[in-house]
Amino acid sequence: MEVNVYDLKGNAISKTKLPSVFATPYRPRVIQRAVLAAESAKIQPKGPNHSSGRKTTAVYIGRRSRPNSLMNKGIARKPRTKNRPHLIEGTVRGIPGVVGGPKAHPPKPEAIAREEINKKERILALKSAIGALTNKELVKSRGHILDKDLTLPVVCVDDIEKISKTKQVVALLQNLGLYKDVERAKSKKKIRAGKGKARNRKYKSPKSILFIVSQEKMPLQKSARNLEGVDVVALKNLSVKDLCPGAKASRLVVFSKAAIDNIEKRFV
Repeated sequence: MEVNVYDLKGNAISKTKLPSVFATPYRPRVIQRAVLAAESAKIQPKGPNHSSGRKTTAVYIGRRSRPNSLMNKGIARKPRTKNRPHLIEGTVRGIPGVVGGPKAHPPKPEAIAREEINKKERILALKSAIGALTNKELVKSRGHILDKDLTLPVVCVDDIEKISKTKQVVALLQNLGLYKDVERAKSKKKIRAGKGKARNRKYKSPKSILFIVSQEKMPLQKSARNLEGVDVVALKNLSVKDLCPGAKASRLVVFSKAAIDNIEKRFV
């Protein structure tokens, strides 16, 4: 399969043959599993200390045969502290539902929250996500807006990696007919509901264009980061989560010519 190579003015100047990885069949279940595994890797173990709320002198005496038994005393049969002259006058401590008591069912630090995935399965998911980039119907089903004459994936000359100004990135996207997708992401940006507003994630916005460049620390990574929903990733760091946000495949992607030529080396 051949696609056009576009220059900075949006003109198709040549054609290039896509590598064989783009012929990988679309496997949505494998992609979803790989994305969930990548997302679960960010989860940090959390939970209280096992003795929290239980460091107390409170004991429960409920047998009738023992002194100071709580049975038939007209009070709740709960563990009470020994800080009073009589045991039955102590305050209840050390159980859930009382002041200073432990949580009933707190988060467990030892719980296994990470979703494991086999290496071959993860590589297959990445190949399948790359193969889905050529499906224009899947790209549009994600809500992306693009010119009907564009060939997918969009491949541009290597000069895009050296763009150092945001206005130049905007001009490039306008020439390619892709800037409407950035405006779509900007218009749908909204304030998150709930406590997440106070946890450094106040806004929610859709994903827009993904630039894939050949190397790290390219000028494009700084010039494109202020555009809403736009991401830039180096080929060596490319993951299923970049190509399939929310485990849904076929994100609108712009490759540099060097990245498309070296994509097979990603799986060596």
